[in-house]
Amino acid sequence: MNLFRVLGDLSHYLAILTIFIKIISSKSCKGISGKSQILFLFVFITRYLDVFTTFISMYNTSIKIFFILSTLTNIFLVFVKYKGTISSDLDTIRIEILILGAAVLALFFNHEFVMMELLWTFSVYLEAVSIIPQLSVSSHGKSVEPVMLLYLMALGCHKLFYIFNWIHRYYNEGFYDIIAISAGIVQTAIYANFFVLYTIKRLADLKSDIGV
Repeated sequence: MNLFRVLGDLSHYLAILTIFIKIISSKSCKGISGKSQILFLFVFITRYLDVFTTFISMYNTSIKIFFILSTLTNIFLVFVKYKGTISSDLDTIRIEILILGAAVLALFFNHEFVMMELLWTFSVYLEAVSIIPQLSVSSHGKSVEPVMLLYLMALGCHKLFYIFNWIHRYYNEGFYDIIAISAGIVQTAIYANFFVLYTIKRLADLKSDIGV
């Protein structure tokens, strides 16, 4: 563990708790992509199957269980408890294409052709694009709630800090994982692109409001 890893993990916890609190407090799933939540569940289940076979530490095991259960909870809130409030008209990305693409990449580009390694690799590739349905919903909505911006910023910071973590580990331990690093860079670029376009749009709206 190092500072960047800790900050990355804290950012991830903040993102998950933020979207949960947003739904519970507003009793609404407006602006939330249920499809992104489904993709994240695929990511966590395929990555953390070793929770039943490998024990590293109580923290490690607890976090794996937390990610799976918290995402299941959010899916229940979106598709069952508050299903009448979802933005289904905006949540139109075909996630089966993203899942299939990640699966094909995992089969051709992996460290070892064994089941657990393939599942881990699949989760890494899928995580890189899991936020795309959410970004699509946020981009096509009339506005983005501050709480959703916080959620997206927290997820973006999570991956950015993990890139710093990988750089730190490379220089201090000589360790690197080209698959995780490549997917992480793609994921960070997707977030950065969204925020750049969002900022440009907000500036244009501001100029329009003041008549510039």
